[in-house]
Amino acid sequence: METFFNIALIILSVVLMLSVLLQQRGSGLGAGFGGDSAVFTTMRGAEKVLYNVTIVIAILFFGLSLLRVIIF
Repeated sequence: METFFNIALIILSVVLMLSVLLQQRGSGLGAGFGGDSAVFTTMRGAEKVLYNVTIVIAILFFGLSLLRVIIF
């Protein structure tokens, strides 16, 4: 059972890294301090799907990690 958790966490971590790397790059740290005057647009299509998939994978990774600590 512990092997299943370890393998699942490894797979989820790789998929999470790939989903984060596939997303469009933001404006960087300067935008957080008012240095960017770009208009924010809504996400559509594949960008929105990838964003939602990233959130789901992160929640699954966190939940599985927490469950592993509780069980073992």
